[in-house]
Formats: sequence, C-alpha cells, structure tokens
Amino acid sequence: MAAAPKPLLFDVGDFVVYPKHGVGRVIELQKQEIAGLTLELYVLRFEKERMTLRVPTNKAESVGMRKLSSEKTLREALDTLKGKPKVKRTMWSRRAQEYEAKINSGDLVSIAEVVRDLFRADDQPEQSYSERQIFEGATSRLARELAAMEEVDEPRAQEKILEILRASAAIYNKEKVAV
Repeated sequence: MAAAPKPLLFDVGDFVVYPKHGVGRVIELQKQEIAGLTLELYVLRFEKERMTLRVPTNKAESVGMRKLSSEKTLREALDTLKGKPKVKRTMWSRRAQEYEAKINSGDLVSIAEVVRDLFRADDQPEQSYSERQIFEGATSRLARELAAMEEVDEPRAQEKILEILRASAAIYNKEKVAV
C-alpha cells in the first residue's frame, strides 16, 4: 500500500520565504512529468526580481522554504536593529562571506544583525561600495518580509527599519562622544 501523500505546507496565495531569494508568493501548484516521474511543484513569484521559481513540493522543507516569520520573530529582529552594532576587526572578505551566509540563511534575526552592523548614520564614515551593496541587499530582504507581514509596501517597511537604526545610532554615537 502506498504511503498517503504528505499534506502541502503552502497554499496558492501564501507569502513564503525562500532563503536565497527572500519573500515570494505561491502563485500556483503544478504537476509536471520529468523523466517519467510526476512531480508536484510550487510555482513561486518574486515580483521585485521579476522571477518565477518552481520548487518540488517534497523539497520545499529541505531547501529551507518557510512561511513568513512569526510576530515573535519579527519583534526579535526589530529589537536586534536597536542593539549596539558589532564591529568585527577581521578582513572584509571574511566578514562579507559571513554577512552573505546570514542573509542567505533566510533567518530574519540574522538578516537584522547584518543590517544593524552595516548601517552608517549620516555623521559616520561612508561605507565602501561592497558594504553598501550587502547592506542594501539585507535591508531589502528584511523590508520585504516586514512589508508582507504588516501589509504595507516595501518602501514604507524600509523607512521603518531606517528610523529604528537612526534612533539607535543616535544613542550609541552619544555614548562615544561622552567617553
């Protein structure tokens, strides 16, 4: 007797997070025959990148595809933004790899750590081009999930993130001046 198929984790219309690409939406479920096997696929649409991705339903979990974060995780990520930036003194290439790994993990709190650590207030030294690229990528990834969860557009979510960062930077920059 064949095992009953596992119930699907996501429905058409659900927002999902695919670790390497961020927030997308399930636009359809498809059956496709590949090499004599019938595969069930989630068809994901990533509007910002104008990209469509097909993920076999039985592989969704193993590739790290997940529903949007919980309210608790979102609060934790936003609280992370309020923390003191951790400045590592390792070589930039090593830090860049670590930042990219955190972003591609799809974990909202890890992405928030990258955003916090790479943020520069107007009165701070400017970022290098590659720092700015990673910062913008991480901020966009965080903003898209925040936007989907709070049902606002991405620019509004991004502004909320930047407001939190600016407020925190003002606090931590005062500490430096007071020393």
